[in-house]
Amino acid sequence: MTRPKAKTPPRQLHRGHFAFMRALAQGLDERASWDRYLRMEGEGADLRTIRKTIAWIRDAFAAAARRENRPGTAKLILLDPGRFSAAPEAKAPPSLAEFAAAQGLEDFSEAEQIEAYEAAYPGAGRAPGAGGRGQGGRAQLSRRARLIGHQLDALRWLQDLVVRDPRPTDRVSAWIHPALAARLERAGLSTLDVLVHHINGIGARWWVRVPGVGALKAARVVDWLRANEDVLGLRLGAHVAQPRALLAPATLAAVVPAATALVPLEKLMLPRDLDGRAGRFRGAPERCLLMAGNDREAIDAWLASKCAAAPGKDLSATQRAYRKEAERLLLWAILERKKALSSLTAEDATAFKEFLGDPPASWCGPRHTQRWSPMWRPLEGALSPAALRQSVVILRGLFAFLVAQGYVVENPFAAVADPPMRTRPGGSSRTLSLSQWGRLEALLQEQGGGETQRRTRRAVRWLNATGLRLAEIARARCEDLEPIHARGAEGAPASGWLLHVVGEGGRARQVPVPTELVTELGVELARHGFNPQVIADENRSMAILARFEDGSQSPQPWSASGIYQATKALMARAAQGLEAGDAMQLRAASTHWLRHVHGVPALQGRGDPDQLPPILMRVEQNNLGHAPVGATSAYSAAERDDG
Repeated sequence: MTRPKAKTPPRQLHRGHFAFMRALAQGLDERASWDRYLRMEGEGADLRTIRKTIAWIRDAFAAAARRENRPGTAKLILLDPGRFSAAPEAKAPPSLAEFAAAQGLEDFSEAEQIEAYEAAYPGAGRAPGAGGRGQGGRAQLSRRARLIGHQLDALRWLQDLVVRDPRPTDRVSAWIHPALAARLERAGLSTLDVLVHHINGIGARWWVRVPGVGALKAARVVDWLRANEDVLGLRLGAHVAQPRALLAPATLAAVVPAATALVPLEKLMLPRDLDGRAGRFRGAPERCLLMAGNDREAIDAWLASKCAAAPGKDLSATQRAYRKEAERLLLWAILERKKALSSLTAEDATAFKEFLGDPPASWCGPRHTQRWSPMWRPLEGALSPAALRQSVVILRGLFAFLVAQGYVVENPFAAVADPPMRTRPGGSSRTLSLSQWGRLEALLQEQGGGETQRRTRRAVRWLNATGLRLAEIARARCEDLEPIHARGAEGAPASGWLLHVVGEGGRARQVPVPTELVTELGVELARHGFNPQVIADENRSMAILARFEDGSQSPQPWSASGIYQATKALMARAAQGLEAGDAMQLRAASTHWLRHVHGVPALQGRGDPDQLPPILMRVEQNNLGHAPVGATSAYSAAERDDG
């Protein structure tokens, strides 16, 4: 049985429609009137769109008049649309003097001029200038004036009858042009309040995630929403007006105010009775080694004890990962458990682990949402076994730190069992086989020779050859490269390159770079008018993955997110036409997998990882930026594919 389609709510008449039709009734230009009164519906002044909209408005007007039992008004409104167009008024006949001058009759008598005039304008009555304007012209103009007056009266009556203010829960199709509304609804933005929440959550480029909507249509939607903010009770933030790169940090920070709600740690307001000052398991103040007076300050002290951030960064990657786990626990304790963090018991810790395995929808939001955004949530969904295990381990470490400093006397996570994990070689599920990497290499060779394609090719090869993290390759500059000269085993001179990298925790390392990659970078510099010597003084600040846009004398670095998205798109293309298993693996691959691909070929095929020469293991550990050698040795056990 076919299910009936959901009924689309009727499109709503608004004041703009009536103003538009009043303008047309008075003979104003269609396009100019559209731009003035209806442009905020989202569509441009295309003549076909205008005529179609006029027909819909007239039909809607007439239907409203009939519902009020006003058939005469309905008939008046349904007059030929030409009456509403910008067609010029009938031209008044010339005066007698004008006619005589045009016809060369100046020397004729007035009677002869009048006779010729009436022959030329038989319906005009007495010639103007010979007793006044023609009676026929006055009658025609009077009839049109009366008609326009009746139409304007009808429009005013109808406007008072049918126009209402928009409401937050109204469908966008009630107020936005149907073609644009359909695109918004397909993107899940079906109501006005959802649309405003989406725009506030993303900012000026909110339309990028709505297929078929560009900057111009998006600007018109924003204009309409701003014009109706007071009646809707929904406001767009100041951050929507400018691209994010131009916004001051204070502007973004003000988007979501501090509150006792699902907000990031820096915005969370702890209730006085739940802030931990009087936590059940607080240690004696005189024995506490921390200056922290409440649970939030204690978490800050724990985060500060971890790997320091690189220069210019607030937190290191390690600190961000640890903050995420502490943040979730503190929010859960305050909002769900109604307890201070320092009052949590072993039963609470177990309940939190179960909560992470099945969180409510209100706690979950889109991935990679910025912390300033109202769309931010502490979770994306239920944690995987691996992520759940990591969370328990990190929180156990948090409380171990607090116990060691005397802030609390017990560790509630000490009694929580670690979630079970599948035993598998580290890195084996997040790497590419040799045949999959060959497929990717072939695609890199085949794709076009445009600047974007060449930049993508360089990014993938640098990531694979160096094992750098995404943030590290995005930060790398030409000045970080250093040529090296040595002698080979036979005493012959040899040369190469090192890249100086500052990684997580501010740890510096030197990573070998294949000469052909540096040569390729020099060729790209020369192509765009720069010195082909990569380490020339004028190239020092140039990003290794610069975006060489036409004519730019100061190419900007390719952002980490841009590199990530381009790599994901490349993986998706490489997956096309492959068997299900290989295709799934490639579609899941990301830039981080290229680090694994870097580690695997270098270590595979060399026997038991515990028997590898220490110097070889240290070289790979250095390239990957791993602190413990154990993290590197996992790659040598990765799955091989010799097919």
